[in-house]
Amino acid sequence: MLMRRAIAMLFGLAATTGAGVCAQEFQVVRVNSIPGFAIDQLKPNTIIFNDQRTDDTASNGFVRFDDWTRLKPIQKQYLSLYPAYTEPTVHKMVDGITKTIKEEMQLYVVEARFKLSRPPASIDLKRYAALKFIENLDPSIKHEAISAAKSSLADEKVATDERYANNLNPDRKWCEGQSVALCVRSTYRLEGKLPIGIALANKIREGERKLSPDIVFESELRLYTPSEEDAAGLKKLTGLDSQISGVIEQSMFYVNQVMRFGKLMAMFQQNPSDANSTIATVMIAVAVSSSTVDSRKKYQDVPVLKQLVPLQVLMGNSNFNTGNSISAGLPVYVRNRMKALAGILDHE
Repeated sequence: MLMRRAIAMLFGLAATTGAGVCAQEFQVVRVNSIPGFAIDQLKPNTIIFNDQRTDDTASNGFVRFDDWTRLKPIQKQYLSLYPAYTEPTVHKMVDGITKTIKEEMQLYVVEARFKLSRPPASIDLKRYAALKFIENLDPSIKHEAISAAKSSLADEKVATDERYANNLNPDRKWCEGQSVALCVRSTYRLEGKLPIGIALANKIREGERKLSPDIVFESELRLYTPSEEDAAGLKKLTGLDSQISGVIEQSMFYVNQVMRFGKLMAMFQQNPSDANSTIATVMIAVAVSSSTVDSRKKYQDVPVLKQLVPLQVLMGNSNFNTGNSISAGLPVYVRNRMKALAGILDHE
């Protein structure tokens, strides 16, 4: 499903993973605006893409949570873990005094759109709510189905950790609910030189939580047809005023490190220019603590770790980045997920 890309929330594929499924691989093309791109100009086997950067060389693709909330309220409503989500309040020792502070976050937000060469009625989303589908998307990530009782947030020690307090759904337990199709725990072992870099970084993290070479994340997958009221809001989100036939929503509610949460939404709408095709709009939001995004000095002061500055690694601009999955950095990872998802949806 979608967890493979988000991540992980996070969010979860090599560019070639979907090649065996598709007759022709989708290509990713950067555009200035997804809603502003004319639907009748959307070419087959093409994904239009925007991650808030002006081009691929931009070193920072993150937006602060407060700015996102103010400038993109519709995105904040749907791409947060839940509409009322706020940055968590935590206690930290500052100059020997325990202070209550807001843990500020920044988000990497992606919008993409592609055309499927079949009508909405022919797309049965339920067939994609299976572990086999997720596993085929990215063999480097291992998955297992879990229940609400098996979730990490069901552990009282984790649930009461200030880092995760706001990740608890106020309306229900994650992995429970009529529209929930699947709940998954995913494990990814960082590739290339990153595990060595992490071992070195841990040596300078005095008094801080140690990093792990494994990223573990848990996510819930919902499949639903929106009500008339929900559909009106989702149309504002996609910027396309045509019938919504279905929605895939992946919420990454637990991550063991680096990220705070992830959200992916894929919305399928009737192509207003062609009744025999479907327009899919996919949006992803990955939240990271500002202290992680902004941390530079302690890495830059150690020559061997200068390429391990978190922002560089997250944006794929480090010598430590490698491969086509999470270790490649968020921009590469997300694009590969988009290409695989589009190929499978279009040709299965």
